[in-house]
Amino acid sequence: MGYGYPIGCRYPPKACPLYYVCSGRYGHRPTVMESLSTPSTRDLRLAARYSRQVLFPGIGAEGQQRLAAGHVAVVGCGATGAAATALLARAGVGTLTIIDRDFVEESNLQRQVLFDEADAGEALPKAEAARRKIAAFNSETRIHAHVNDLVPANIHELLASSSIVLDATDNFETRYLLNDYAVQQQKPWIYTAAVGAYAATMNILPGPSEYQTACLACIFPSAPSGAVDTCDTAGILNTAVNLSASIAVTEVLKFLTGQQHLMRRTLLSHDLWRNEHTEIAAGMPRKDCNVCGQRKFIHLAGEDRPQITLCGRNSVQIHEHNRPVDLNEMKLRLAPHGHVRANSLLLRLELPVRNGTPGHTITLFPDGRALIQGTTDVALARSLYARYIGS
Repeated sequence: MGYGYPIGCRYPPKACPLYYVCSGRYGHRPTVMESLSTPSTRDLRLAARYSRQVLFPGIGAEGQQRLAAGHVAVVGCGATGAAATALLARAGVGTLTIIDRDFVEESNLQRQVLFDEADAGEALPKAEAARRKIAAFNSETRIHAHVNDLVPANIHELLASSSIVLDATDNFETRYLLNDYAVQQQKPWIYTAAVGAYAATMNILPGPSEYQTACLACIFPSAPSGAVDTCDTAGILNTAVNLSASIAVTEVLKFLTGQQHLMRRTLLSHDLWRNEHTEIAAGMPRKDCNVCGQRKFIHLAGEDRPQITLCGRNSVQIHEHNRPVDLNEMKLRLAPHGHVRANSLLLRLELPVRNGTPGHTITLFPDGRALIQGTTDVALARSLYARYIGS
């Protein structure tokens, strides 16, 4: 009675992803001692779930185990973040931290693949909606959902337990904050962007190590000035979003499986409409870089942090952290002023049109943070906040 593997199977015993699943049907038979610890039904189910991915030589059985032990933080759960978290969870990454300050709207559904009309109807926070969706298709993945803005005051707490961070944000202020944190903590992160038909991504591996790359500030010493295309002005193709997410997630899988030597060392960009792509070398840090060279972390220190205008909407965010708000009490207080909807995670006040002035919508979160929709005027946004929420 043989315990080898059959002709035609390229895996030795125990390395085959179906070692226990086949139970000797294809020539693999566990020894008597191994049989005493035969995996449970759950183990067999998971082996079957990831069997096709394990067959890929770059992953294999050991790589799949590494993915299950991995922890990825995804900052932003809009278009790119929704696609990335879905891919990571389906690949079997064990733990995901999802951070997003926004809620689901009808206009998101064209490109934000995790969400549906029911989420938009409830105005569910994206992080919570993502948690629910992922739980429905992979209950094994642990999700830490944070309905929050990533700021200097909370970045250490929210990202400390992750081994790599995937950027799915829509503004350079948060990206520079991420870059400061990652360089200071020597934590790898991946920059992604998508607007119009354009998709871009870059791996950032802080040193000192043999795999150290340039940081974001090496390539972009300062944020773009002047008019900058956004989802609101240039639109967005869902294919561009999914391309950037797919490339970035593949790089995450390389990292989690211990194959940093295969990670790309360029800033890669694609224009899907014009069938063009470019790569800019990013393999070496810039010696005079303020962040990884001079170690000046001004964004992490919170210096001159501006208000952030959100991608895809005419909105201003008001930061009022550490100021708890009772949403049920606030709902009663605001009812005379417009249409109010509230759940345990947020409150929305839709102000009516008055004297020919377009109405505004205020979305309030329990920590006092608010999104003021219908304006990019920070002074007006603060005025509306003070008028209805208080200051």
